[in-house]
Amino acid sequence: MKKKTKISLVISVLLIVLMLTSCTALTGNNNDGKVSEISASSSGTAQQSQPANQSSEPTAGNSTQPANTTTEPSNTTAEEQKPQTVNGLQLSPGIENIKVKAVYLTGPSAGSTDRVDKIIDLAKKTELNTVVVDIKEDGSLNYESELDVVKKYGKQTKYYNPEKLIKKFHDNGVYVIGRIVTFKDPTLAKNRADLAIKNSKGSLWLENGKTPWTNPYNEEVWDYNIAIAKEAVSKGFDEIQFDYVRFPTGKKADFNYGANVPEKAVAINGFLAKANKVLHDEAKVPVSADVFAIIVESKPDGESIGQRITEVGKDIYCISPMIYPSHYANDAKKGIMANGVGQQINGIVFTKPDLEPYKVMYNALVSTKAKIAAAENYKAKVRPYLQAFTAKYLPNGYYQTYGPQQVKEQIKAVYDAGYEEWILWDPSNKYQESYFNPEK
Repeated sequence: MKKKTKISLVISVLLIVLMLTSCTALTGNNNDGKVSEISASSSGTAQQSQPANQSSEPTAGNSTQPANTTTEPSNTTAEEQKPQTVNGLQLSPGIENIKVKAVYLTGPSAGSTDRVDKIIDLAKKTELNTVVVDIKEDGSLNYESELDVVKKYGKQTKYYNPEKLIKKFHDNGVYVIGRIVTFKDPTLAKNRADLAIKNSKGSLWLENGKTPWTNPYNEEVWDYNIAIAKEAVSKGFDEIQFDYVRFPTGKKADFNYGANVPEKAVAINGFLAKANKVLHDEAKVPVSADVFAIIVESKPDGESIGQRITEVGKDIYCISPMIYPSHYANDAKKGIMANGVGQQINGIVFTKPDLEPYKVMYNALVSTKAKIAAAENYKAKVRPYLQAFTAKYLPNGYYQTYGPQQVKEQIKAVYDAGYEEWILWDPSNKYQESYFNPEK
């Protein structure tokens, strides 16, 4: 019982951290003029979109040592290798044929000419070759959709014109991944309560007493998100990335998912398989999914949200574990992510993980590789999210300022662990040129 309580506590604290890191999203200027919002239930003022989302070399006593196999960053933005658009949509060669080195952008940032131009300038000067742009976040699309189901039950905040935005990136050799926050969709959950997770009394279950979620078991919810993704593909996105492709956390007795439902992982795997069929097999665009990094180390945590590391990547192109050092437990007596013990990663206990970005990243990826190697017919490659923000919410002495050194340590760890791709996550979208290697 104590073990289950500790697991629930840690993952609940992790969710608080995710919300804290999302509170600094940049609003950015919209070159198309005033931001407007279209909602099925109201016509109020547009709300700012917020993102949501998880070393020194190993010690002598650590048997896991990084191999000297650092992969040299590939140059995919050089003029002689500059990708070309095909039929005005996705870039050629397809994103599956490059080594993605990406940064994340919110909807407001994607609608800012200044912010977009700075990213393009970075891509021209450095190894950066891809952006991840929010399509749907907090139940709202960041552009105007032509889908009747979205017009009827969803919400749209017109931060950017997707065709114009993608063309601008493509014209400068930059690939564009579209991020869709999937099952955490308060708009659809409120407008279609029959598609929402219920509590034990049969009314809407609310995360932190405020935010309803859609039910991952409901295939109509699957189809809603896949329809949004399919429309996004028609606008030119090179890849679709599903985030919050999981169940919420909490006490089992608090949830009512319906009668005779299968294991949670069956629903998550089923959704991803269907999305892959529609988007990749039919529309020829790859599908990826963001997953909690903790599921590699803790099977109970994975089961609680429906993400099994040995299964979640069986039907899709790529998984992105969110390996943020700040999001692992520390040994402080109190405070965010404090459990008095720390976090075991790949058999090593980290008491102040935010202070050891290389070791945390390296060992998390080595552990991930070992788990995947033991799974049969595993399809997905691994492209981790890296921490590019400072976790000031942690107790004093348990965090450091994240700048070029900390970012580059994580990138080196990715290569040393035998992987080649990565995405930088900073909810404020402030990426320094010194994070990246210069273009050769």
